[in-house]
Parts: sequence; structure tokens; C-alpha cells
Amino acid sequence: MAELVYPPVIGVAKLFWRYLGLKLTITGQENIPAEGGAILAINHVGYLDFALAGTALIPSKRYVRFMAKKEIFDNKIAGPLMKGMHHISVDRSAGSSSFVAAMRALRAGEFIGIFPEGTISVSFEIKEIKSGAVRLAMGAGVPIIPVIVWGSQRIWTKGLPRKLKRSKIPITIAIGMPIFFTKEDDVEKSEIELRSTMISMLHEVQENYPDGHSGQWWAPVRLGGTAPAPLNS
Repeated sequence: MAELVYPPVIGVAKLFWRYLGLKLTITGQENIPAEGGAILAINHVGYLDFALAGTALIPSKRYVRFMAKKEIFDNKIAGPLMKGMHHISVDRSAGSSSFVAAMRALRAGEFIGIFPEGTISVSFEIKEIKSGAVRLAMGAGVPIIPVIVWGSQRIWTKGLPRKLKRSKIPITIAIGMPIFFTKEDDVEKSEIELRSTMISMLHEVQENYPDGHSGQWWAPVRLGGTAPAPLNS
């Protein structure tokens, strides 16, 4: 399909990261397959996670089609951009159509970006995940590539003011090794495996993060931060 919108949007995003002075550290880019479909299962700590995860794939020259709520597509400004980049609208009252659209894209060799937690985690830990990513991977016969974004919550996250000024915030994006599930695998056990992998990756990213977490509003309680405790704790 023609990519008339995606390239200039990427260019704008790169300029925006430069304006903010972000210190990007990206690891695991060798885990991105050169061809074929795959699902990027991304943790969700801030509103810029999708753009940052997409930035990490620029060297591989793969575009990510994100599954995003219908309300974004209805926006007069964001809507045309989302459609132009061939992202997938998710109408929660009719979710089957978006599932079918994502399945078709995966089988056509596209990358689909999904936030398995559904919404931003205000505790900045990995919440319980939904089964959509696993079911799509099984149905399309494609791998799931876990992705961890850390630091984006310091710029713009749920329930807190945006900090869209030059700040030189460190941002880490870690791309994990592909995980393969088959139609014969148990969905619930596969969800547990995916979540466990994402938790391990998050902890490793946090351990190597250049800024200390103790006493910080953007850090989880587990690391001495003051973010809200996970609801399932």
C-alpha cells in the first residue's frame, strides 16, 4: 500500500524528539524480522508510547499499524493522519471488525502494534493483559515481539500535566526476542508467558535506567517511587 502519510509523520516525530532533547536508548533492533507479519506487544506508561515504539523500528524500515480506539479516528486532526497511516480503528461496541482487519493485515505481512494492558498503567507496572494479542498471533501464525518503553511517563501520562518542554529525559526502548504461539497452545498459559516476559524485560530496563527511581512520582512503589500501587497488589 502507498505510504504517503507515514514518512512525513516520522520526520515530524524525529524533530519533536530532538526538540525535547530526549536521550533515546534502543536495544534489540536485531529482533525485528525483515519480512513477514508480527505483533508488537508494547507496555503502556504514557501517551507517546506508540510513537516511541514506532521510532525504534525506523532502521528496519518496517511500519507499524497500531490498533487504536475509534474516538481518535473521529478527531478532525488526528483522524485523517491515523487513516493515512493505515492504523486500525477499534470500536469497543463492535470489536470483531477490528480483529478481522488486524488478522488480514498480519497475514499480508504487516506489523500490528498492540497495548495488551488495554490502557495506561498508572502504577507503571505491567497490568493484567487481555487475550487479543495472543489470539491474533495464534490465528495469523505470526510471532509476538514484546516491547518495553520506559521514561515516556515523565513527559505525558494519564492524570498528570504534560511536560512538552526541552528536558533531556532518558527514554529506553527494549525490543525482545519473538515469541511463537500455535493454535494448539493454551490461550491463558500463553498470556501468562507473554506477561511474564514483559515483566522481566521491564525490570531489566529499570535496573539499567540512568536516573534513580527512589522518591520519584514516575517510578513504581516497588522501586521506592510514589506512583499509585498496582490494583492487584
